[in-house]
Amino acid sequence: MSEDTFRSVQIERTSVGNYVAHNVRGGSMSLGTGEDSSFTPVELLLAAIGGCSAVDVDHITSRRAEPTQFSVAVTGDKIRDESGGNRMQNITVEFTVTFPAGADGDRAREALPRSLQQSHDRLCTVSRTVELGAPVSIAIAGGSTAEDPR
Repeated sequence: MSEDTFRSVQIERTSVGNYVAHNVRGGSMSLGTGEDSSFTPVELLLAAIGGCSAVDVDHITSRRAEPTQFSVAVTGDKIRDESGGNRMQNITVEFTVTFPAGADGDRAREALPRSLQQSHDRLCTVSRTVELGAPVSIAIAGGSTAEDPR
């Protein structure tokens, strides 16, 4: 993969069930098992789906008018499927967006349905990856399985 397509995060354990994810730009976010206020991995998945579409829709519509309200609710059901594995189903992304009265607001309202469709159909990398599926490989990095007792 070329540098312009490569994406990564690094996750460090802080204690049992608690971690911090870091991006290459210096950002960090705590995550864990849900026993405190940290986001769980499933909540981060839902946030990534909603956030990705929010960015797309916001960029398209706010060129026409600044929204007076812009919120996104993402819901889904965590289930154990027939094979005994955990997964999400019934994922729904619901936008609540309002624009001011006037011609600019009218243009933004008119662009909203199309921007939602564009995000879903081709722009949002996260939801498209979830819907289309992508292989996930898991590996042990060299030398990380045991400490050298010497």
